[in-house]
Amino acid sequence: MLVTDLDSRLTDLYDEMVTLRRHFHQYPELSFEEQETPKTIAAYLRKLGLEVREGVGGNGVVGRIRGGNGPTIAFRADFDALPIQDLKDVSYRSKVNGSMHACGHDAHTATLLVLAKALSETDLPGDVVLIHQFAEELAPGGAEPMIEDGCLDGVDYIFGAHIWTPLPYGTIGVKAGPIMAAADRFELTIKGKGGHGAIPQHTVDAVMVGANVVGQLQQVISRRIDPLEPAVLSVGTFIAGQAFNVIADEAKLSGTVRTFTLETQERIISEMERAISHVCSASEATYELEYIRGYPPVINHYAETEHVRQSAARVVGEAGVIEMSPLMVGEDFAYYMQHVPGSFFFAGAGNPEVGAVFPHHHPRFDVDERAMLNTARVLMRAAFETWNTHKNED
Repeated sequence: MLVTDLDSRLTDLYDEMVTLRRHFHQYPELSFEEQETPKTIAAYLRKLGLEVREGVGGNGVVGRIRGGNGPTIAFRADFDALPIQDLKDVSYRSKVNGSMHACGHDAHTATLLVLAKALSETDLPGDVVLIHQFAEELAPGGAEPMIEDGCLDGVDYIFGAHIWTPLPYGTIGVKAGPIMAAADRFELTIKGKGGHGAIPQHTVDAVMVGANVVGQLQQVISRRIDPLEPAVLSVGTFIAGQAFNVIADEAKLSGTVRTFTLETQERIISEMERAISHVCSASEATYELEYIRGYPPVINHYAETEHVRQSAARVVGEAGVIEMSPLMVGEDFAYYMQHVPGSFFFAGAGNPEVGAVFPHHHPRFDVDERAMLNTARVLMRAAFETWNTHKNED
């Protein structure tokens, strides 16, 4: 079957893709709690006659389509949901209270399943490995344990995609090199000396110390990091005190750091420690800082990204291919590309006409489902570009 025939076959299967996506949307499962979703995925792949492994690394599923002697190419889709109440007024709204597919993972899963169906119906130049990953949303994530359990064994290249509403439907976002940031978090406890709000001279005010720390942390990025080096440091929570007339003896802060290089990451950690230490020392407070490294940056390989770029141009036209700026959000797809070359791209799914105007992780998040078809077509073509390149090199 030619690439153009596979394009047509994917079009024929689009309604099935939508049906699958809406099923997963109605029955979301949170990270590390996925039980029924992987069973549904495995059953679908087995019905196609594929080799299937369940429980990979935990809740993961891996399928394999046997092909010729060419390179083995992997595709990855994640399938976990978020602890968000679905507020959309649609027939396929989540039926699980407090849980929702608010990031497009339901669409990723449906896309890969139907792509597998189309690919399984033809003779392929090489094997295709279908990695259905659990727990992308919650570190430490599912990618590392799935890799440790062999999901990349024998894989030569890997491609992945994210349905993305900030981009309009009909576009594909690509970028070689760093495209998504390392996503770290920190937990800071400041310990002072509490007392009566009317007698502050006998206290060490943890609220005041914490407020000063927040101000100093903001200067880490603006005054200690090269302005040409992308980096983010955000304090997300500040919890202290129990009464209006009591000076708090403890404050708890937490936040996130986003970087693209190890050097910048290490510099920020060092500068954070220095700033916090100086503020607390000057105020006679003590502190405990826990810095938790999250997913590493997603760094696309150049040759594989060029395959994606060429494939995208054939799917949405040259004008529809957008050169992405680096995003400060994180993704554990990064771990796969530490082992094999590959590329991760974004498929535009925003469209006011279908209500796809809300950001990811929003309770009214939705997508233009046609983005799934574009995603499948680009993934499929990227695989054939890779096989053809390898064949020409031989």
